[in-house]
Amino acid sequence: MHASTWVYFGSYSLSLLGNGIASVLFPLLVLARTGDVLAAGTVAAVTTGVGAVVGVFAGVVVDRVNRRTVSVVSDLLSAGSVAALPVVDALWGLNLAWFVGLGVVGAFGDMPGLTARESMLPRLVELSAGKDGPKPGALDRVVGGREALTAALVMAGPGIGGAIVWLSGVSATAMLITAATSTAAALLSLFLSRRAGAILPAGVSRAGVPARSGPGRALRELFEGWRFLVGNRLVWWSTLLTTVSVIALTALQVAILPAYFTAEELPGLAGLAMSGIALGSLVGAGLYAVTVGSVSRRTWFVVGVCGSVIGFLALGSLASPWIVIGAATFVGVTNGPLSAALGVALIEAIPDELRGKVLGAQNALMLAGPALALTPIAALASGYGLATAALTVAVGIAVAMVGALFVPTLRSLGGPTPHSVEHTGPSAIMKQPPLPPEA
Repeated sequence: MHASTWVYFGSYSLSLLGNGIASVLFPLLVLARTGDVLAAGTVAAVTTGVGAVVGVFAGVVVDRVNRRTVSVVSDLLSAGSVAALPVVDALWGLNLAWFVGLGVVGAFGDMPGLTARESMLPRLVELSAGKDGPKPGALDRVVGGREALTAALVMAGPGIGGAIVWLSGVSATAMLITAATSTAAALLSLFLSRRAGAILPAGVSRAGVPARSGPGRALRELFEGWRFLVGNRLVWWSTLLTTVSVIALTALQVAILPAYFTAEELPGLAGLAMSGIALGSLVGAGLYAVTVGSVSRRTWFVVGVCGSVIGFLALGSLASPWIVIGAATFVGVTNGPLSAALGVALIEAIPDELRGKVLGAQNALMLAGPALALTPIAALASGYGLATAALTVAVGIAVAMVGALFVPTLRSLGGPTPHSVEHTGPSAIMKQPPLPPEA
């Protein structure tokens, strides 16, 4: 792999690790300072909602500014919002307003950074290519490796956060660790080749003529990204399936599993079940990466869908604590290669000059979906019982996944998908521009 690919993975790891640590420390800090569970829920709801809105507009920025620059600025913004917590606590004392305000600032950094990093992947593969171009399956290996790395960090981050709480208790000062990881991620990104974040030259349209400017330009670009997302059937169906999966996993991890294991008087096993999903994803994504060239994406898609259906139904049955833990791990194993296969297909289907806008819109949907669905699911559990809610979630995701097997567009996952296959707009015939010279 090219040096920039290693730098990318290092920066990505530090950023994601910091988010994982903060996912444990920040809610506990809110509870410790406010003493109100509703306050913690309010902070989470507001920051998630802002993140979804920012995600919609982040893509426009990512497609205008060098994506490496966006990544660096986003990490620094996130680091600043977290580093401000102990300062505010020492000078004025943290309260709900400060938590919401700083959480919103952090959301403005997280979503553009996430979108920028996702948008850089094809360029990294190009940088790693020799004179004959990228090797077959190069993008699949990079995406599979990233999925495996993500699963490992999803386990490591919260674990480190829990260890910090155990060793030093809940304090605003502990959040400086997250600020340090975000800062380190930003500094490491500076060693990325600027070519990794390259996009079309500013002010030039895809037709090669000066782009129109004015107050409506950003809105036109935003609409263009959403139009592509909805108009390209491969991107649309992949987004819907991924969003439904995220809703199901979030509902299980946030609402159903903690309540189930608490009712079973085994609250400690809730963390084990969540770790099982992450561990399974690590194994599944690793299998995808090492079988590139010998197992097609469509095969992994079918295996992933069928396996996930079995796992979710077993998990939703809440038959016994150990069956739930085993089913959660199995869901992770089968969902890992499924996510990788869809991820590569999406990258190939989206033109470079639209990638930020489309991925930003997709990330916004994935944030908005759980935010809208969690309250009805919690109400279902409260009114009709935990078993009913769990089974409803399991059956819902199972129906969606079985239906995906029969979507004609998702049968084209076996190889690259030309942009022109299902999109008739101007972007359909535009090839990616050549890499600009090193700056």
